Amino acid sequence: MTKSTIIKCALAFAIMPLFMADSCDDNSSDSVQRKQQETLLAEGTAQTGMPAIKNFRERKMLKDILELRDQDGLVTYTYIFSQMTGKFTFIGQSIGYGIPYATEYTNPLKIDWSSGHASCGVINQADPNGLFSPAAAEGTWVLMLDPDTGKTRPQYIEERVEVFTYKLPASLLN
Repeated sequence: MTKSTIIKCALAFAIMPLFMADSCDDNSSDSVQRKQQETLLAEGTAQTGMPAIKNFRERKMLKDILELRDQDGLVTYTYIFSQMTGKFTFIGQSIGYGIPYATEYTNPLKIDWSSGHASCGVINQADPNGLFSPAAAEGTWVLMLDPDTGKTRPQYIEERVEVFTYKLPASLLN
């Protein structure tokens, strides 16, 4: 498979929806509304323009958050919040933040080349463990510190967790 063929296939997938949309029933109410909405949005953009973002503060904040989350050995404290009592229950000391169960280590999709031909499609791809993760799932993986050994161990928690970089005051705890 040549790099040229891969690029052609990727481009075909990128522009295919444009051709498919035009080839469908062009007089359908959805198509008419889509065109009207696009005209309205174009007029709104022409009248208002883009926001005058100069400082990019939110982008800088997100960069800071990502970098702080990436610190090696970041000690955190994991709690579960009770809607009934309005208080937190301390679960334990943890490393880093919880990771949603459905988070995937690899890209969940891959291009499937049919019998070496130039045609291709997108199919699901297994995780490195050979399993296919769901698109969504309840639960969070938290790397907790074992209070007896001090070693980290992954814990699966189905209730929603709150993870802080500091211990909460006793007045907020059950």
